[in-house]
Amino acid sequence: MSDSVDALRKPVPFEWPTLALIGLCYVAWALLTLHASTLGGWLAVPLMGIVLAFHSSLQHEVLHGHPFSDQRLSDALVFPALGLFVPYERFRDTHLAHHRDEILTDPYDDPESNYLDPAVWARLPGWRRALLRANNTLAGRMALGPAIGLATFWAGDLRAIRVGDPAVRRAYALHVAGLVPVVAWLAMLGTMPVWQYLLAAYLGLSLLKIRTFLEHRAHEKAAGRSVVIEDRGPLALLFLNNNFHAVHHASPRVAWYRLPALYRARREEVLRRNRGYRYASYREVFASHFLRAKDPVPHPLRQGPGEG
Repeated sequence: MSDSVDALRKPVPFEWPTLALIGLCYVAWALLTLHASTLGGWLAVPLMGIVLAFHSSLQHEVLHGHPFSDQRLSDALVFPALGLFVPYERFRDTHLAHHRDEILTDPYDDPESNYLDPAVWARLPGWRRALLRANNTLAGRMALGPAIGLATFWAGDLRAIRVGDPAVRRAYALHVAGLVPVVAWLAMLGTMPVWQYLLAAYLGLSLLKIRTFLEHRAHEKAAGRSVVIEDRGPLALLFLNNNFHAVHHASPRVAWYRLPALYRARREEVLRRNRGYRYASYREVFASHFLRAKDPVPHPLRQGPGEG
């Protein structure tokens, strides 16, 4: 068993499954932009939303060191800013910072935390509390989450740019460069109106919120904060098996196509380590939390007044 597990974790210099999916993603994007008018917005927009969400999943795979051993070469594969809204280097830097398991869910140290300090929560006006409570249901996270997340993300980055943070400035400069081929293609060859593409980009972020909605929970033990969703359906493929999130956090350099086998090989150990934080499928996630919050907005393990 240990030999087979070690083989699953062993890095390789070149990963053709990931490279093939990156190529497929760009082909699908190009075809959709060329034939959007024929398909009609009612079909082209949701299909493009899926493609853009998939591109983000591939960016996540790339920032973790795939498909090439040369990170610069891998980064070049996702240089075009198809999703429009988030610079790849900012996504990379904040996500790698998030991978320090000891700070997971911390409202200050974890860049991807949706929790607030209870003291901050207590000072918020009623309308913002209502908005954030709605955002803590899956329906709210899909509808409101992209707007709330982008507003918070951009505000933080704007502050960093104002104080002269070179990494953030570089990320946005490269992002603008990555937008150039996308905008040029859409303007010269695309048949999808701008408003439809913007809607598709928002939809792509909305789909990604399904994955991130309950990836982490507040727990005293760091190992108990990351979820496993034992799903092998379309959403698992869209998210490149990142639903096995506890496995990903334990072995972040393992390629997407190896995660299910690694989980099967050590299922009992994984569930023991993450204190049974598990869902059988995304259907169960929707049934449990589409209109019902998973947990409170103020971090339940920090001192403060909490919900009120």
